[in-house]
Amino acid sequence: MSNGRTVSHGPGDHEKTFSRGTSVNLGDEQLNEAISSGMREVEELLATELTVGEEFVTDKVRYLAAAGGKRFRPMFALLASQYGANPANADVIRAAVVVEMTHLATLYHDDVMDEADKRRGVDSANSRWSNSMAILAGDYLLARASRIMAQLGVDTVAHFAATFGELVTGQMRETVGPGDGDPIEHYRAVVREKTGVLIASAGFLGGLHGGATPEQIDALHRFGYAIGTVFQIVDDIIDIYSDTDQSGKTPGTDLKEGVFTLPVLYALEEEGAVGDELRARLTGPVSDDDEVATVLDLLHRSTGREKALADVHRYVELAEAELAKLPQNDTTAALRTLTRFTVSRVG
Repeated sequence: MSNGRTVSHGPGDHEKTFSRGTSVNLGDEQLNEAISSGMREVEELLATELTVGEEFVTDKVRYLAAAGGKRFRPMFALLASQYGANPANADVIRAAVVVEMTHLATLYHDDVMDEADKRRGVDSANSRWSNSMAILAGDYLLARASRIMAQLGVDTVAHFAATFGELVTGQMRETVGPGDGDPIEHYRAVVREKTGVLIASAGFLGGLHGGATPEQIDALHRFGYAIGTVFQIVDDIIDIYSDTDQSGKTPGTDLKEGVFTLPVLYALEEEGAVGDELRARLTGPVSDDDEVATVLDLLHRSTGREKALADVHRYVELAEAELAKLPQNDTTAALRTLTRFTVSRVG
């Protein structure tokens, strides 16, 4: 598990500029323009920050940023800032860039931890250069993000210290595994700490620097945790049950890496012949393509998808409860639409 719209570039395109805004339709033309304009500023500052330093450093820290990404976190920060009296101001842009740079740093570190070969359709940084270079590139991104944080004040630094502590806890939790604990509760904790926390932070910092009220900031923060969890579970369902022609993904990628996500964990708990066979087969990574196909067939016959979807809908209810605390305006409608769109990806 490692989750504005950007254009994915191939390995030969890394010297091109990053995406210039977002093509997401938020349901209101004025809001679309405001967020698109803000995203252009985010991309400009991000590009500037990633070109500061020696060339042997910057060519590596630019690598994954130029390879693409949804940029949902900075977009959410910009949306959160709309609740305040000064939306999308310079500090909001800085905060959005801090969150995105931290996200990028975690991708470099995750790829080393996971021994990944690919990221965003290109060679991962660790396979292109080395584990050491990938770790150092992530560290450099965190250094640049810290410099920006210092411009945003003590509250932002304190918040991000807690955020980063939670991120590291999630990575360590995932590494040590559930032990004798409940694997499903372990999964939920990892998702909250690794995926939810940065999206929650985007909502918190966007609201804070846009001038939202403390109550609104808290609701945006909690909404971020919930929607981040929805994103991850939906991605995990798609990894198992998607049609490649529709999703562009090869089903079973997580299985090949030995990562058992929520639908798999639910299927492994199942009583009966399907659960018994899955428990016999899933004792580690599934490397053989025929074996992957067999396991996928078993998972399709299980109740794993149904139970994972039930969790998605529970987290959507939590997200909706936080949105109900916010002013019922075009921004809240946009967040509600984004939530429903995310769920619709699994049918």
